[in-house]
Amino acid sequence: QLQLVEFGGGLVQPGGSVRLSCVASGTDFSIYAMSWYRQTPGMQREFVAGITSGDLANYATSVKGRFNISRDNAKNTVYLQMNSLKPEDTALYVCRSRRPYSDGRDDSWGQGTQVTVSA
Repeated sequence: QLQLVEFGGGLVQPGGSVRLSCVASGTDFSIYAMSWYRQTPGMQREFVAGITSGDLANYATSVKGRFNISRDNAKNTVYLQMNSLKPEDTALYVCRSRRPYSDGRDDSWGQGTQVTVSA
């Protein structure tokens, strides 16, 4: 299993951009599927974007065309570039790793980084 730490959150104006990073410690980072989720108080955790070990990406409809997920296996890091931010993007953004062929029971999660979109 990996240990995950997120960086890069903060206060951003509407229309602005921010890049989040999720740094993993552990071995074989390149074989893991990595994802970003977000959570707000009182709401269920929501899928934002994911990237496979083969660099195939998918996005929630609400962020498609605005967010971009990428990974750098040499740095054990997955990124989330967030553009054209809206107030409704305000949330705690959390990184998840999943091993190949896993059913999810041993997924690793980070502690999250807060993104607040406000003027």
